[in-house]
Amino acid sequence: MNVPLSVWLLTVAALCALVAVDFVIGRKPHDVSVKEAGTWTIVWIVLACLFGLGLFLFEGGRPTGEFFAGYITEKSLSVDNLFVFVLIMGKFAVPTQYQQRVLMVGVLMALVLRAVFIAAGAAIISAFSWVFYLFGAFLIWTAWKLIQDARKQGHDEEYEENKLLKAVERRFGVADRYHGTKLWIEQNGKRVMTPMLVVMLAIGSTDVLFALDSIPAIYGLTEDPYIVFTANAFALMGLRQLYFLIGGLLKKLVHLSYGLSIILGFIGVKLLLHALHESGVHVPEISIPFSLGFIVLVLTVTTVTSLRAAKRQEEAAQDTSTV
Repeated sequence: MNVPLSVWLLTVAALCALVAVDFVIGRKPHDVSVKEAGTWTIVWIVLACLFGLGLFLFEGGRPTGEFFAGYITEKSLSVDNLFVFVLIMGKFAVPTQYQQRVLMVGVLMALVLRAVFIAAGAAIISAFSWVFYLFGAFLIWTAWKLIQDARKQGHDEEYEENKLLKAVERRFGVADRYHGTKLWIEQNGKRVMTPMLVVMLAIGSTDVLFALDSIPAIYGLTEDPYIVFTANAFALMGLRQLYFLIGGLLKKLVHLSYGLSIILGFIGVKLLLHALHESGVHVPEISIPFSLGFIVLVLTVTTVTSLRAAKRQEEAAQDTSTV
């Protein structure tokens, strides 16, 4: 899809305007209600659907299918990311009224980082077609590792700060308590970071690891940088509201990691087949409609089986407590 520079600029400007509106609405620290989170979650989903409809009207069915396949995949991977966000919030004991501000800034950092990864991915793909073999193998390995991690410990692990974050803390120092939404304060004559800034850096830097999975995954569904960028943007923009909407349900999605591993493995195989096809080997390629249907089916089955398994666990726990 040949996207003019003017369309790129208009898209980025529109997304910046939406971010600004979201920031203004959430500028005052407060506890986010389920109603507020649900309303804005629906708004972001509707906006994504309207964008997909616009693609269909101006570009046809194939780019539209690629967008929705990428959007759903990125959204499902983002839900898995929420598990880590919950761990980070708990690790740093973030007060509930400040959590939305942390997530807002974290999502903005993620958008910038994703844009860099997307640009780098597009440049690499255009220069080296063999990179699809690398992406495909990496996704299959990631899928296997995700299954192994889920079987070992699920999502009950604790968050551990990465080396970069620890180095920043040692360099600048961290205040012993939160000071509202301030990021820096003067303490004992020295300018130090507040825990608020540390949490924001933790979420932003953690997204770098998430991007290592999500960017190759979406490039397995489309090679168009414009669709890759917009699908990522719409998936991330509603992440803050989704955190508050389904935060209590995350522990019930016990099979989500298995579903995501199947999706990543499927896209990895799709990438390898595409690479072989580009190399002149006559192999079948997986179509976008089939990919979209497969992703939706896996997520649906995973959600249903997760909720049933969680319900059985609750019933077993109640039976044990009554004995």
